[in-house]
Amino acid sequence: MKGQPAPALEIPWPARLGLGGAERLSRPFLTALPAPKVYTHECEIFMGQAFGCIQVDQSTVAIKENFGKYDDVLGPGFHFMPWCFGSQLAGYISLRVQQLDVTRESKTKDNVFVTLVASIQYRALADKAADAFYKLSNTKEQIQAYVFDVIRATVPTLELDKVFEQKTEIAKTVGERLEKVMSLYGYEIVQTLIVDVEPDDQVKSSMNEINAASRLREAAFERAEGEKVLQIKQAEGEAESKYLAGLGIARQRQAIVEGLKESVIGFSTSVPGASTKDVMDMILITQYFDTMKEIGVSSNSSAVFIPHELEDVTSEQR
Repeated sequence: MKGQPAPALEIPWPARLGLGGAERLSRPFLTALPAPKVYTHECEIFMGQAFGCIQVDQSTVAIKENFGKYDDVLGPGFHFMPWCFGSQLAGYISLRVQQLDVTRESKTKDNVFVTLVASIQYRALADKAADAFYKLSNTKEQIQAYVFDVIRATVPTLELDKVFEQKTEIAKTVGERLEKVMSLYGYEIVQTLIVDVEPDDQVKSSMNEINAASRLREAAFERAEGEKVLQIKQAEGEAESKYLAGLGIARQRQAIVEGLKESVIGFSTSVPGASTKDVMDMILITQYFDTMKEIGVSSNSSAVFIPHELEDVTSEQR
């Protein structure tokens, strides 16, 4: 009759469920699919099975069953699957590397709670695809359980600083434990990393304060060492300066003595009967008058002279 919709077509429809990194397809069942509706990817799978053939994508394997029993692992490409003889597609397994981040809190040996973030990279093995498909129902939960177990067993034996220092060793321990267990289920652990160690906020603040105080102490020590070196260099320079000044004064006095000696000899020769003492008295009086002259000329002189007579100068010399 005109105006009525096209009759529904009864076809088997596979349901896809993600389990343990694999995609399991349930047994075909009957459902109504209107004829005008556009086919999806699941419909393409059904059409392939209806004609007895399937396609497996690259980096993926398919699990083939015969009357519900495991039969074979199908690699990428085109495969013949005669459903009329009991063959059916059970599901898919991706061979690509997958990553799982696991966060776990634990207490260190010095009673500090820290949160560790472990990054696990794993993949299914093509030659053990059947084990990966049938032996595990949830791969991620299984990996998390073993990571939790290793962290709980390792971190409490280490102090907080050691946890930061031995992240690589902790990751290696986790990787070895996972590799040993997950290989039984058809999975390979590609790499295990401890990407973060996060202590409590108060602990982080305390660590920052300790670090700041340590750096201030080092800065003060270096500053004091610098001042010490500066003072030593100044003292060495002053000592060297005084030493050189002393050499200059000694040479000056030596030159004066040599000059006086020549003057005494010359005066004694020029003035017969003059003794050495007479010459020295005359030189002393001459220097006395020169000194008085310089003091009188200088405007910045602060010397105070007590009244005295000239005889006092010669008597002091005696």
